[in-house]
Amino acid sequence: MRNALLQLAVLAAAVTLRVSSAWSFPPYRSTDAETAEPGTLEVRLGLTRVQREDHDSRYASPLLRVNLGLVENLELVSELEYLPEEGQLGDGALGAKGVAPLGPLHVGLETLALLPVSSEQSGVGVESQLLATWRRAPLHLHVNAGGFYDPRPEEIERGWRASALAELERGRARAGLEAFAKQVHGEAVTVQAGPGVILDVGPVDLRTALHVGLTREAPDFVGSLWITWKWRLR
Repeated sequence: MRNALLQLAVLAAAVTLRVSSAWSFPPYRSTDAETAEPGTLEVRLGLTRVQREDHDSRYASPLLRVNLGLVENLELVSELEYLPEEGQLGDGALGAKGVAPLGPLHVGLETLALLPVSSEQSGVGVESQLLATWRRAPLHLHVNAGGFYDPRPEEIERGWRASALAELERGRARAGLEAFAKQVHGEAVTVQAGPGVILDVGPVDLRTALHVGLTREAPDFVGSLWITWKWRLR
């Protein structure tokens, strides 16, 4: 266990030093159409994520998202997660996000390479999403839609995903409500929804969310807890 965590830390550091960045917008499944400022490193550390399905719970910890702003409206993105019950990495991705500001509306595209993280996996998948964020204080709205192709599981997965997230900002807190849907080709659509909150506590943000399944095929619930902070590199 200790060796596995050490390997994760080394790998996470290597990804960060190679100028990687964030995959989505924890604690939500949606991605915002925003990017880190040029030369700014945004680190999002997931302390835990628990998923309950058919009386079986699955845990992932730690989780890592790192954003690095390259130039205005362009960043590199990455994701890593560790499954303590299995003693191995559970997922990994590396890609980029570009955004075009249109007044209060921002639109963009995020494309990720889905990387093999164990000897049992082979091939590299891809996931791409169209993004839109509309801001009119105190309201923030985010909408995503896209597709994916993933050859890493035993059976190749291809399909689509979409989400909508509404946030209300009040002082140091942003409360949100999100709906998320996903379908793997040949399977039923899974739908989840639930609340989340982002709390600014000075040098860091505390983030948490709870999503419940709205279809039989979806997990009963998924909950997560995150800490995020930023560094200006130049």
